[in-house]
Amino acid sequence: MLKNLLPNVMWDTIYDATLETLYMTAISVVATFFIGILLGLLLFLTGKGNLWENKVINTVISAFVNIFRSIPFIILIVLLIPFTMAIVHTMIGANAALPALIIGAAPFYARMVEIALREIDKGVIEAAKSMGAKVSTIIFKVLIPESLPALVSGITVTAIALVGYTAMAGVVGAGGLGNLAYLEGFQRSQNDVTFIATIIVLIIVFIIQFIGDFITSKLDKR
Repeated sequence: MLKNLLPNVMWDTIYDATLETLYMTAISVVATFFIGILLGLLLFLTGKGNLWENKVINTVISAFVNIFRSIPFIILIVLLIPFTMAIVHTMIGANAALPALIIGAAPFYARMVEIALREIDKGVIEAAKSMGAKVSTIIFKVLIPESLPALVSGITVTAIALVGYTAMAGVVGAGGLGNLAYLEGFQRSQNDVTFIATIIVLIIVFIIQFIGDFITSKLDKR
């Protein structure tokens, strides 16, 4: 029955493509989380009135973040071809997509981190400073714990965006469900392949959203 409804679907190929999408998403989410936290903290701490106030550094980081989060992802992939080739020595396959995925998503998440940090009550930070807390203590004992629900919510949104980015990367040969939907589904007019690939992408997105919402609700003490 299923074979009649989906005559062109090769489930082994679907399975491999799904693993490639999960691999690209997982690696890029982890890297984006740490790089985004670092950039977001720097944006916040070097901002006006904050612990490391430095207009020059803040302007440089802000410009970097604004530029790379504004470039459409499909164009970013093309712009980063020389960089990608220098790192992974190929433009084909899941690993080739990782530099563009991370560089495209980290600035986006960094802004979310900065916004989350700005929402922390200034009184909490001032209280920690008045007690002689070091900057590192304020970062790890005040800033990150206080903003954790927003940070998790932000990385959830970013992870979902990255699933979409992997699909776009697939169109230019990065593999995964996007590559399968385009090459096997669209170019060969096999609509059932495109349909199954789309359904699996939606399932991945729903699972990420569920996990993110669950963790956020557990962390949020309000």
